[in-house]
Formats: sequence, structure tokens, C-alpha cells
Amino acid sequence: MTMSFTPGSSSDSDIMPGVFSNSRLSAGTNGGVGLSDPTTASQRRAMLDLINRLRNTGVQRDIDLPMIAVIGNQSAGKSSLIESISGITLPRSQGTCTRCPTECKLTQADTPWTCVVKLHFITDENGLPIKPIISVFGDAISDKTHVEERIRRAQRAILNPSTDYKKFLEGYEVPSGANEMSFSRNYVSLEISGRELADLSFVDLPGLIASVGHAGNANDINLVKNLVTSYVEKPSCLILLTVACETDFENQGAHHLAKQYDPKGKRTVGVLTKPDRIPQGEEESWIRLIRNEVEPLDNNWYCVKQPSSHEISHGMHWGEARKRETEFFATIKPWSGLDSHLHRVLGTKNLTERLSTILAELIARRLPEIQDELQAVMQQAHSDLRELPPEPSNNPVGEIHRVLNGFTRKLSELLTGTPDDNGLVQTIRSHSEAFKQEIYFTAPRFVPWERRDSHQHPKLPPVKFLSDEEIVDSEDESDDEGLGLTPPARLRDNDIFIDEVMERAQRARTRELPNYYPFVVQADYISKIVKKWREPAIELYEVTNSVMRERLGEMVEAHFAHLGKGGVRQAVLMIVCDHLDDAAVRAMERIDWLLQVESTPATLNNQHYADYHDKFLAYYRSCRGNNRSTTSNIQRLVAGGFKAETVNRALSSLTELGISAKADDLVRLLPSDPLDVALGIMASVRAYFQVAYMRFIDMVPLAIDYEMVRGIERGLDEALLDGLQLTGDDARERCTAMLRESATTASKRQEVSKKLERLRAARAELKRLSV
Repeated sequence: MTMSFTPGSSSDSDIMPGVFSNSRLSAGTNGGVGLSDPTTASQRRAMLDLINRLRNTGVQRDIDLPMIAVIGNQSAGKSSLIESISGITLPRSQGTCTRCPTECKLTQADTPWTCVVKLHFITDENGLPIKPIISVFGDAISDKTHVEERIRRAQRAILNPSTDYKKFLEGYEVPSGANEMSFSRNYVSLEISGRELADLSFVDLPGLIASVGHAGNANDINLVKNLVTSYVEKPSCLILLTVACETDFENQGAHHLAKQYDPKGKRTVGVLTKPDRIPQGEEESWIRLIRNEVEPLDNNWYCVKQPSSHEISHGMHWGEARKRETEFFATIKPWSGLDSHLHRVLGTKNLTERLSTILAELIARRLPEIQDELQAVMQQAHSDLRELPPEPSNNPVGEIHRVLNGFTRKLSELLTGTPDDNGLVQTIRSHSEAFKQEIYFTAPRFVPWERRDSHQHPKLPPVKFLSDEEIVDSEDESDDEGLGLTPPARLRDNDIFIDEVMERAQRARTRELPNYYPFVVQADYISKIVKKWREPAIELYEVTNSVMRERLGEMVEAHFAHLGKGGVRQAVLMIVCDHLDDAAVRAMERIDWLLQVESTPATLNNQHYADYHDKFLAYYRSCRGNNRSTTSNIQRLVAGGFKAETVNRALSSLTELGISAKADDLVRLLPSDPLDVALGIMASVRAYFQVAYMRFIDMVPLAIDYEMVRGIERGLDEALLDGLQLTGDDARERCTAMLRESATTASKRQEVSKKLERLRAARAELKRLSV
């Protein structure tokens, strides 16, 4: 059986003034815990009352309350020690006191002896914390002989929580071994007051078990050890180690447990029991402990002698037991021969007074710290509660509509555009720019030389009139001889040479007149170009779809993940994704339509087409080999200021003839080329590409934006309402089910909420002390 004296607990910072204000802390004989000036009975009682009230709140689960825990092996004499201190007899029958904690609250009072028994339920049947439920178990007891049976019945009520506890008061019996629980953290409390009592509080817990019988449960060994460990491992717990003198010291497991958690003996008080059973000749080994020569403890070793079970059963009074104990230590060697200063560590009275002093000091020392701990734990509990999803609303339909409205409003903002670097519109625009570049790079690469002469012309000359275009080939980004023109482009494997164009035109002729060639030639080249546009358009469509799906998923997660068990989030995500799929189908239909439209060459943009046609025709003509030297001369004359007057005279002469021309137009005066027909086809196709590509790079992104990006917003409200079935007669039931949180979340919320209740109740008790 393990006994735990449980002093102080939480405190406000304003509680300490006035409490033990005249006390002087002392290290004691060996630097241990103690007060050289004993506290008054009223002060001590006030502190013990505070601790009892704090324990009633259950706050000991959250804050390390100071306590004195008595530990020892079975049959180490702890039960007798507890009975001697409290003046009552505890149940000794199998399977009761070893499985149910019993808290004793002793108060010295100038009133007749009384005992009030209460049941404390702090956990449910699954061991989870609950708001403490305290029930008075019967009327107050004034006859000590009735206490043992009342405790036994109270313990049965604790071990069988599904049975009304009042039945046990009436004598209800549970068959042996048929208790609902083998052990419970719920406990029985005894509030005992009388003239001959010390002001103490302690909890009687199971003692360490070495083995169990055939009918026992082997799990109880670790169960009890873990329970005792949960007390002694706490830094503010003073360990009262009971050791029976009839058993070899080294074989007592409680000693090893105390050494494990207090290796330097700073917070351990040793108690030797059954000194009358020391084998003859072994007295000196135990006396050395009393002298603190071996296994020294800062707070010393004590020795007590309790009456035997036989003496108690024959009606020995506790007063008589104390008298015989005093006589034993005064007359029996080696105890009687100890130095006089060691007699203060002999006897139950000296031990009780010492424990009472230690208890008062522990409370006083811990009060300032406990307030800080209480505040920190409360802050953490509030933080834990804030991290949980919002509690289900009492208006489930309104809550669902509120969240839906917030979602669609944020979605509208997202689709309209937000000034963020990673905004949806900005992300899609970067892919649109890549699409634009891909389409630009499908431009036909006409070469105005015959293939057999390509080795003489490794590069195409720069195209000046395209130097201001938005997109320039990455190969074409250096200046050409300082002229400021679009740099020359290297020939490629997919280039189309002029002789190949001419050959294609000749093959296309049917009944045309001489020097006339069918439009099918241009149309064929244009068709091949437009076919290349499908892949970039599909890529833009797919990447936009992917970006939309990702952003929508993030939005659904942000707005609906906290609702219920996750079913709402999943349902909304499916509805939104289905709606996006419908919008994507419409966008794909628009892209297909645009590609079909572009498959047939046509334009009303005559001005731009004619301008590009003339420029490309002049460019191709200027590149022809038979005119290369003349062209180069004209270019040098235009670029070089030293012969500018020659160019100006030529332009002036043309003006006199009524011909308006610029320096760049002089190349058009060159003689006709036998492949001039092919040059015209090349210029026509290249000019049309410029016109068609510019409208296509606008229309595809616009179609995707209209149908899939902004288009998802159209009809989404109705889709959500219908998909979630929020408009029917059972809308409230469905919304309630949607908002019902998971068992894990509900359990966590309940746990944190009950923790806050305990902490608030503890704070209220602490404030009562400061008033």
C-alpha cells in the first residue's frame, strides 16, 4: 500500500504575502527540507484546506502539486503507519484497498471525532478525464468502528461505476472477482477531524507487488509500479520510503525505485518499520541507517513501531499503541542506547510532526511557482483549443451557407485577379506567354536561295522590320556589324528553300494561264503551320486546367477542412472538380473551333497583311544571290554617311519623276528574278502567318479564360446547393451531419475543455486564499 501526502497547489502571485511571513527556512540537520520556526495550526490548516480544494478540482492532472508519497513493498508496515496517523482501521480484505486509492484529510479541531466519506469520479470508464463528480457516501461517522466497513463499501462503488453507489450503502454485494474494474484512478476520500489529529492529507495507494497468486492478474504488478512512479518522478514530490527491518534492505524494490528518481537523496525521508523483528546480531546495520552513515538522506531516516494485527484485533487503542512505542524505544537496546539527538527520529509522533512541518513548507515554497505554472498551462490549453476546428454551430444550415458564401466570394476574387506574385491570373499569364512563344516559333523558315547553294549562305541576313517584334529567336539576339538590325539566323534542317517552293508551285498548276499559280500552294503551307498550333494550344489548356484544379483544391481545403469529419470538404471538392470538368470541356470545344477556323486562310486585316507582304518580298529579293552585291552596296551607302549624297541624289531623281521612295526601297528597283513567283508565295505565306498568329495567340487564352477560368464561376452556386442537397426538407439534418466533428476532434475538444474547467476552478480557489 502506498500513501501520498498531498500538499499545496496553484497560486496567484498575490497569495504569498502574509502566508508564513514569519517563517525562517532552514536546511535542517543535513541541509534537508524543514522550518526552524513551526507554522501556526491555523496557517497550516488554511494551506491544507487549499490543497484539498485544489485536489477536488482535479488540477493535479495538469500541475505538479507538492506531495509526500509513501512508498514501500507489500507488508512493509505502511497500512499500520497510515492507521496510526489517522486513527482509523483500513479494510484488509483481498482486492479492495490495493485497487482503489483512498485519500485521508486530517484536521485538528476542538470538536468530537467525525469522518465524512466521499466518492470522487475524475475519469470515465475508459480512463479519460471528466469534470470531477463528488458524491457524499452516507452520513457522517462518529464511531471509528464503523469506518472500515464504510470504506470497503465505498471502494466497491468506485470499482463498479455502472451500479448506483447508493446500493452499496445498503449492503449490495459483488461476487468475488466480479468487479467491473480491476483498478480505478477514481478514489474515496475521508475527511476526518478531531482533537488528537495532526493537520495532514495523504492518499493511500497500492504498494509495490513482487508477485501475484494463481488467481491474480500479472498486469497488476506493472500497473501498481507505474502508478507509484507517476508520483515519485515529479520533482516536487517528497518520497517517504518505508523499509521493513525484517527483510534484507537490498531486496526491497521500493528503495531502488526511490534511488532511481532521487539518486542523491535530496527529497527522500526514510522510515524503518517493524524494528522488533530485526534478526539477532543484525541491529547495527539498521542503526547505521538511523545515524545516516549509510544510504544518507538529506532529511534523515526515522524508525516507528506499530502494534501487531493481533493486538489491534484485540482492541488495542491507538493511544495505548503510542505509549508502548515510546516505551519500546526507551527501554529496548540498541534503540535506548542511541545518542539523545537521535531520539528525535524515533516514534510515530516525531515522524508525524516532521511530515506536517515538511508539508507546510512544501506548500509555502511552491505557491509562487504554481501560479506561474497555472498561467502557462492555461495559455497552452487555450492555444490547443484554438488549434482545433471551430465547434459545430447551433445553426447548421446557416453555418454551411455562410462557409459556402465565403468560399464563392474568395473564388470570385481569385478569378478576377489578386495583386500577388503567385496569383492565379499571374501564374496562368506566364504559361500564356510560353504559349505565345511556341506559336511564334512555328513560323515558316523560307530561304530565298536554292538548296544547292546553301553552303555559300550559312546564315539568313537580319530582318530589320521584325526587330521590334515582342519575340525574337534566342539565336538572333546579337547585333550584326553594328547596323542595329535583327541579327542573322543560321540555316536549319527544316528550312524551306526557294527551289522547293517553286517546284511545289509547278506541281500545283492545272489549267492556269502562264505565270499564274493556284492558291492551293499557299493554303497547303498555311495548313501545315496551323496543324502545329494544336499541341501548344492543348498544352496551355492542360496546364491551365492543372493550375485551376490545384488552386481550387487549396481553396476548398482552406474553407471546408475544419468542418465535420472531412465529408463536407470531400463533397465540395468533387462538386467543384465536376464543375471545372464541364467548364474545361467548353474551353476545349472553343479551342477546336478556333483551330478549325484557322485551317482555312482568310483575313480582313488587309493593311497589315499587305504591309508584311511587301516587306517580306523586298527582304527575300534582297537576299537573292544574283543581287547580293548590289544590295550590299545600297545598304552600305545607306549606313555610311560619307556617301549619303549618292543615295540622296538617286532619291531626288525618283522624286522628280513623281515616285516617292525611301532609301530602303531602292532594292525594289533591282531587275526581276526568274524565281520571283516563288518569292511571292513565300512572302504571302509569311505575311499571313504574322496576321494569323497574332490573332490566335489572343483568342486561345481568351477562350480558356472565358470558359474555364472565369467560366467556372457561372452556375457554381447552384451546383453546390444541389450537390450538397441544401434545399430539401431534410436540409437541417444533412447540415448537422456535415458539421458533426470526428470522434478524435470531439475527444480532444472535450479533453481540453475539461482541462480548462479544472484550471479555472483551481485559479478560483487560489484567489479565495488571497482574499
